[in-house]
Amino acid sequence: MKSLYDRILKDGRNLGGGILKVDAFLNHQVDPQLMDECGRELARRFEAVEATKILTAEISGIAPALATALHMGLPLLYARRTKPITMPAQVIMTTAPSHTRGQMVELMISPEFLSQDDRILIVDDFLATGQTILGLARLGQTAGAQIVGVGAVIEKVFEGGREALAPLEVPVQALATIVDMSEGRIVLK
Repeated sequence: MKSLYDRILKDGRNLGGGILKVDAFLNHQVDPQLMDECGRELARRFEAVEATKILTAEISGIAPALATALHMGLPLLYARRTKPITMPAQVIMTTAPSHTRGQMVELMISPEFLSQDDRILIVDDFLATGQTILGLARLGQTAGAQIVGVGAVIEKVFEGGREALAPLEVPVQALATIVDMSEGRIVLK
């Protein structure tokens, strides 16, 4: 996707330590037109998996996941990091390390929104180490749902996430692939 590549090169900032700041269009301020394009493309790529729901993590995954859900005509479910009073006492919960937070984060969903009949497409902003996506997969699997694919807006291949997701045995797609961030660079495939 040329528009996404252009935006990464124009507004993305390499903060070192493998951190790519894309707050100008994805992680803080959201470019709705770009997210619509991303969602349309992810929907096209995953049309054949016959998903019944899109699953993502709060907060940065919501924009691309919502756009994908809209283009696929599916509901979006996002894993929360804190439990609101509206959530039932019993939740499905796991933990995953957050690269940008530098700590473990909780991911939880209400069991009323996932069942063994669901076919889950996971969509997130980044595929880096794969740990957040694996956490989302654990949530779905705990509910008995089938994981049918993983989509990411940006993949950082040098962090090994794709390899970490291999045991899921599902298609993995990224809209932009970063192959190198050494010495302050942002090198796209």
